[in-house]
Amino acid sequence: MRILRCALALVFICSLGFAPAVDAQPVKARQKPRIVNIVNFIRLLEPREAAITQDVLYQTVVKQVEIMNKYHLKGTFLLQYDALMDARYQKLLKSLPRDTYEIGAWWEIPQPMVEKAGLKWRGRYPWDWYANVGFSTGYTPEEREKLADVYMSDFKKIFGYYPKTAASWFIDEHTLNYLYQKYHIVASANCKDQYGTDGYTLWGGYWNQAYYPSKVNSYMPAQNAANQIPVPIFRMLGSDPVRQYDAGLGTSWQSVITLEPVYKKAGGSAEWVDWFFKQFVTGEPMEFAYTQAGQENSFTWDAMAKGFEIQMPLIAKLRDERKIQVETMQESGMWFKQHYKTTPATSVTVSEDMPGSDRKTVWFNSRFYRANLLWEGGTLKFRDIHLFNEHIPSLYLNKKVETNVCTFYTLPFVDGYIWSTPKDIAGLRFKTMQNGQEVPLTGGAPVVTNPSTGKLHIVWPLIDGAGNLTIDFNEQKMVIKVSGKNAANWFLDLGVAPKAQLPFGKINANSITCQFMGFDYRVSTSDGRFTELKDNGVFRISPRVNAVTLEFAARN
Repeated sequence: MRILRCALALVFICSLGFAPAVDAQPVKARQKPRIVNIVNFIRLLEPREAAITQDVLYQTVVKQVEIMNKYHLKGTFLLQYDALMDARYQKLLKSLPRDTYEIGAWWEIPQPMVEKAGLKWRGRYPWDWYANVGFSTGYTPEEREKLADVYMSDFKKIFGYYPKTAASWFIDEHTLNYLYQKYHIVASANCKDQYGTDGYTLWGGYWNQAYYPSKVNSYMPAQNAANQIPVPIFRMLGSDPVRQYDAGLGTSWQSVITLEPVYKKAGGSAEWVDWFFKQFVTGEPMEFAYTQAGQENSFTWDAMAKGFEIQMPLIAKLRDERKIQVETMQESGMWFKQHYKTTPATSVTVSEDMPGSDRKTVWFNSRFYRANLLWEGGTLKFRDIHLFNEHIPSLYLNKKVETNVCTFYTLPFVDGYIWSTPKDIAGLRFKTMQNGQEVPLTGGAPVVTNPSTGKLHIVWPLIDGAGNLTIDFNEQKMVIKVSGKNAANWFLDLGVAPKAQLPFGKINANSITCQFMGFDYRVSTSDGRFTELKDNGVFRISPRVNAVTLEFAARN
């Protein structure tokens, strides 16, 4: 749903340590693959623009294949059901070598698929992008199974096998588990994190890379193998690790800063693409780095040609230099399942921003939580911390959505987007006291390393030889320490916009209880201290014996 985004985006109203299974080598000795999937998904028609005819959409796919063939690039094409049933797409995709191209399922629900399943079509057009019509969330669990059987039966009749990949902007857990158990899919994908874009919110999830979802919530990473669907969900579109999070701050929906080739200041810009892939191949990923290139045909070739022709030769060059691996989604899904019994801890690291900016960022993900650090102007803050709980069911687990929007959330502890306004940017900021005044801790360039499996180590040198701030992440917690003259004189303050709706309940010395969307959770510290703040603050975290440990795996 990325065409004519500004004109068509719905105004959103908020509705509310497991190591790899194999390979026990030291982290520095292990290969850390940088995986690129080129994924193009195909719609038969585009009802929002009369000029975008079925022929225009078909010729877009023809050009994508032509460019990928030119550079000998592997890729995945995902078919919406009505495109699956079209003779031209069948002929084109059958002609592609199976060792280079994967053909899979794009799980948007058009009229022919619904009617063949014996259900009534409720859409405004033969394909309707509303969440209660064009996605599996708009149907009961029983209806979802009927839709899946229709798609899979016809796919096998046409191609002679069942697809191994089924993806969508969002795909419900019942459908995903059904496709795994009955048809043995090995990979899926959902949209990057976004707030309100096109009426769809996915917020607080495993940032980029891939995760095993909870059996009761396809957006929520599971903590244990017994409670997960063993199909990795890869995050789509290649988000800008620095800018995407704040895009559209102060509005009801986000703009898009991704690898998608239609965006002139991102995936359509040679400067941005070069920067993105430089960080991709050099940044610390812990286990593996992942990004997804490609574009849906609804944008048309004229809109994506420049960006596509910038990206494909660069991807081929990096592949030839053995800096990246270009794979189909099926290959990546099988690799993930072979290496990880549960969702691994990974990171996304940007050590150098685009020209004109000194920002740096680290995203840490595990099956228990995610955290984002942002350096800017010599200061440091946590921009985001969200917790995961496999027992929290999706809103759509047992019932269909009745509105034209969908929302997926995890459990917030720091939210630098929703709790902010353009004037008051939320964050958990590192501070110290100087001459009786609170001031930010300041420092230089951080050093990010992966000393052992599941652990991320960050050293931030403070200015004027004042020592170092170190942060050690592991799957369930983080430990923060400061050495030097600020060793006993530092703390973190959470500041938010004045009217932010916060989840915090009781703030005790060693724990903070929280509630979000009816679910209770807490964050605790064994060697720090929480204190409630008045005025513009929310709480302060102070060290005891120069350390703060924040534990994110506790359950109420």
